[in-house]
Amino acid sequence: MCSDHVRMRSLSSHHGVATQNRGSSKLRARQIILLKSREAQRGAEQEHAMSEPKASRPFMPGYGLPDEKGGKGLLPWGWAVERLKKSHNYWIATTRPDGRPHVMIVWGLWFEDEFWFSTGRESRKSRNLAASPHCVICTENAEEGVILEGAATRMTDPARFESFCSAYQAKYDWDMRTMREEPIYVVRPAVVFGLIEKTAMQSATRWTFDEA
Repeated sequence: MCSDHVRMRSLSSHHGVATQNRGSSKLRARQIILLKSREAQRGAEQEHAMSEPKASRPFMPGYGLPDEKGGKGLLPWGWAVERLKKSHNYWIATTRPDGRPHVMIVWGLWFEDEFWFSTGRESRKSRNLAASPHCVICTENAEEGVILEGAATRMTDPARFESFCSAYQAKYDWDMRTMREEPIYVVRPAVVFGLIEKTAMQSATRWTFDEA
């Protein structure tokens, strides 16, 4: 009886250690994925880095916005990039073939100076983009909102796909390789707006790019 009790305690102890080890292994694996993702993203961003966009005031007649002489009050481009990276959910607006608008929520990444997202090939937004690639992407927090206008293209490069999947998994804990057959879209910005609710009249900013 006593020996059985000792064996049970021993088995229980080993089970606890094994469970702890499995938990530690999962944590280390996730840390490795995150580290590789950050390294891949830094390398990709350096390779595909675009020139700094030009900052100016958005066209908002009747609001009395100050001019941008000397850049006073304009937001730095890094302010927009930070929010494009940190947003968990994004709004995407596309246009149906008959001209009616469509808005939906997606997960996505600010990656290689572009906005990347995936959707089902038969989804409404995917069919809309097939008819017209022009779209608008908005971050989730409207109090410090970033609005990006651009055109979406399908990504077909296998190497870039792997980099995207690693970064996506690090952010959302979801492996996009399981949806390999579904399209991945890349939206390169043409015009971006930055608006802060509390200081909109002083800080409203529009960034334009050479490609625009």
